Amino acid sequence: MSRTLNLGILAHVDAGKTSLTERLLHAAGVIDHVGSVDDGSTQTDSLALERRRGITIKSAVVSFHLGDNTVNLIDTPGHPDFIAEVERVLSVLDGAVLVISAVEGVQAQTRVLMRTLRRLRIPTLIFVNKIDRGGADPDRVLRAIADKLVPTIVPMGTVTAPGTRAAGYVPHPGPPPGLAEVLAEHDDALLAAYVDDEPALSPGRLRAELAAQTAHAWVHPVYLGSAITGAGVGELSDGIASLLPAAAGEPDAPVSGTVFKVERGPAGEKIAYVRMFAGTIRLRDRVRFAAGKEGKVTAVAVFADGTTEVRDAVVAGEIGKLWGLADIRIGDAIGCPREGAGHHFAPPTLETVVVPTRSADRAPLHVALTQLAEQDPLINLRLDEVRQEISVSLYGEVQKEVIGATLADEFGLAVSFRETTTICVERPAGTGAAYELIGKDTNPFLAQVGLRVDPAPRGSGVEFRLGVELGSMPYAFFKAVEETVHEVLRQGLRGWQVPDCVVTMTHSGYYPRQSHAHQKFDKSMSSTAGDFRNLTPLVLMTALRRAGTVVEEPMHRFRLEIPADTLGVVLPALTRLRAVPAAPRPAGAAYVVTGDVPAGAVHELQQMLPSWTRGEGMLEYEFDHYQPVAGAVPSRPRTDHNPLDRKEYLLQVQRRVVGAGAR
Repeated sequence: MSRTLNLGILAHVDAGKTSLTERLLHAAGVIDHVGSVDDGSTQTDSLALERRRGITIKSAVVSFHLGDNTVNLIDTPGHPDFIAEVERVLSVLDGAVLVISAVEGVQAQTRVLMRTLRRLRIPTLIFVNKIDRGGADPDRVLRAIADKLVPTIVPMGTVTAPGTRAAGYVPHPGPPPGLAEVLAEHDDALLAAYVDDEPALSPGRLRAELAAQTAHAWVHPVYLGSAITGAGVGELSDGIASLLPAAAGEPDAPVSGTVFKVERGPAGEKIAYVRMFAGTIRLRDRVRFAAGKEGKVTAVAVFADGTTEVRDAVVAGEIGKLWGLADIRIGDAIGCPREGAGHHFAPPTLETVVVPTRSADRAPLHVALTQLAEQDPLINLRLDEVRQEISVSLYGEVQKEVIGATLADEFGLAVSFRETTTICVERPAGTGAAYELIGKDTNPFLAQVGLRVDPAPRGSGVEFRLGVELGSMPYAFFKAVEETVHEVLRQGLRGWQVPDCVVTMTHSGYYPRQSHAHQKFDKSMSSTAGDFRNLTPLVLMTALRRAGTVVEEPMHRFRLEIPADTLGVVLPALTRLRAVPAAPRPAGAAYVVTGDVPAGAVHELQQMLPSWTRGEGMLEYEFDHYQPVAGAVPSRPRTDHNPLDRKEYLLQVQRRVVGAGAR
């Protein structure tokens, strides 16, 4: 019986994962010849920019047969600026192949990826690529993998003539040396048999136990080879087929799937890529997704034999494409949400303003960026209607080039970018409260609202509570206040989002529907949801001003490995970047320096590190926490009607202007 395996290929930049994908597809008969990244002729790099730069930006899916297995192979980006794309792939994988160059060895991005794979317990094989390149040192790389990534590795063979075009891979004829010892760490019965030197440790039992422990992500078989020459790729294919677990899930169970990619078709229609974990979605089915939304599936395609096939249904374990779900977004759960699903990487901490070359392109630019945000939910858009500007969030500088090239190639829009800035947050410093009473001259709206703002634990989000009776006014009015609270807190006193706080409604009041004698409903005498939406920003920002806020900037945890003789140059340079390093630790002929650095300084650190360390320094970093800004507190221009300025706000919402502020 055929089984399905959804397999991810992950690596650092230029480790050769796209070339490995090409070799696997060629071996499976999906393509006639192996494409070249340098020539831009690869199967999975379909974006024009991917072909020009020779890097993978968007995850690509292609299917092929491997023995009795149907493998959905997902090629992912290696550049850290596209870590959000990797994140979405992780949510749909049954197993992974982590590719490491035999020349460059373990890189910073390799460590980040392996740490995440281990945390998510994703069964992973390791492929040491480029054994035929000059400078290849497989033994050194194997030691680095055990020291820096994971100790429980099992080399499945050896390399002959490394560093030459004649380099080859020779699999061990029997159980790999040391296999029983590694497996015994996770199996007491096996440990006892190993200690007693029992004959029960047959090659068959060891192979079965290796597959079982690989499926649990306890051990990681390592293959070595070259995607260019094909050395070792056949043995890797055998390992994929025999050691990685197949997709689980019952076709007859309730529908459960995850959307990990969204794209637009030739006619502008939205196409959702879904990994099915349970159940079956059929043509013309109505499916539920996101927060109570639903849609009718108008077409279904499933990946098979290197292409997509139009089908009547997509079943558990498969990856399919669905048409007809106009409101679907990346990350949406279809049907029953899976336990533990969610983001595995921190959101972007940088932002830039996108400026159209022609002022007439402002409206088309907004439409285009909105579509790009559909494909990447971590590209957050901020529209400043006052200044007619659009800002987008970023992981790094390379994303600017990608966004610019995509806008030019797909939408015909030429743009430039302003200087990248750091995205800060604001947190309430204390408690503040305010209210506006209905019917008072100072309140121009037919609504009564009181709000109290309290600090909340980090990561808890914005919580809206009722301190008044739910029946004291129509539910729609409470809902209007709650929705407006969440919207207004995207910009605090200094323009930064307020991510964590508790907002309690302390006062409520309204005028019921009224009319003059024998006439229709009169809005001038009756409260509407609009009154509450317009009044809430004034009350909330007054309460927040009384509470006060602290502006915090994102901090990355970094790890530097540098030559010992460059320590005297690097440490003072880190201080100039406002980094806080811990005491350096010797590591052979190098030093390891760890610490915290502001997110806004990471790009300069990346650019300057090669000159500080003769190109030998290795930097690893990831978001760690926010901390209060030291020195001048940054502000971000507001994009709303600025409820901090009562007079200007009331003019903007076109209501009568009245004197004093909230009580």
